[in-house]
Amino acid sequence: MNFFSTMILALTMSTDAFAAAVGKGTALREPRISEALRTGLIFGVIEAVTPLVGWGLGSVAAGFVADWDHWIAFGLLLVLGALMVRNGFKVDHEDTAPVIRHSFWLLAATGFATSIDAMAVGVSLAFIDNNIFITAAAIGFATLIMVTLGVMVGRLIGNAVGKRAEILGGAALIGIGATILYEHLTV
Repeated sequence: MNFFSTMILALTMSTDAFAAAVGKGTALREPRISEALRTGLIFGVIEAVTPLVGWGLGSVAAGFVADWDHWIAFGLLLVLGALMVRNGFKVDHEDTAPVIRHSFWLLAATGFATSIDAMAVGVSLAFIDNNIFITAAAIGFATLIMVTLGVMVGRLIGNAVGKRAEILGGAALIGIGATILYEHLTV
């Protein structure tokens, strides 16, 4: 995977976390930068670790599926992208009172829920030539930035923009999967 693909993947993996952060920011009475950075750090660390776990699991299986690994990567990214697009079109109905600070466990659970796709991407990355540590760090850093921004602007922009970001992220994942398949079939 080249630098451009890694950056697109990192941004894509952070879009669902961004959408969740917008929701978290919307739920806060007055989002402060310290709360936004705390939330971004929690999400970023989780989002950086999960592709490493997925890559480890995928590496174990890579030797058994070397002849069709590109199809697996394509299939996983296609399904994940389609799910992100679908989730982007879902309507959320949350009528809760604003809070001052979210609990660590709530943020960690939300961060983990939004990072399942990063774990699955890690599995697919085990099947291609890729430095997983650079990719995981890029995903974690992009998530830190996107979540911090999402919390801070959540009260201003609301859930609609967060959902659109998730739709674009899903489309980007599908595009990356198609690129991987194309590169392997044309070599």
